[in-house]
Amino acid sequence: MRWAGAALRMTVFVCEDDTWEHRPLHHEIVRRAHEAGLAGVSVFRGVEGYGSSDQVHTTRLLSLASDLPVMVVLVDTPERVRGFLPQVEELLGEGGLVTLDDVEAFRFTKELE
Repeated sequence: MRWAGAALRMTVFVCEDDTWEHRPLHHEIVRRAHEAGLAGVSVFRGVEGYGSSDQVHTTRLLSLASDLPVMVVLVDTPERVRGFLPQVEELLGEGGLVTLDDVEAFRFTKELE
C-alpha cells in the first residue's frame, strides 16, 4: 500500500543539555508529539555545531563533547504540524530555533493478506 500527499516538516534545533522540568527537552517534544498523534518524529544528535552562543561544540574535542546539537524532526499534515507549534513554543521559551518546510510525503507499507 502506498500513501502520498502534501506534508509539513518541522525541525526543532535544541542542545543536548536543554531540559524541560529536569528531563531532556527533546524527550518532552517527542512525548508531546506522540500524545498529539502526529504521524512521525525522530531525534538526530549532531556531531558538531554551534548556535546563538557562537561556541562550537564537537565530539572531536573531549572538553566540548557535551551539549551537542540535537534536531527533532516531525512530519504530518500542514494543519497538524502548525497546530503543534504552540506546544513547541512553550517548551523552547525564549531560546531555540524552529524551521518549517513543505514536503511531499510517501509512506510505503506492506498490504495485509
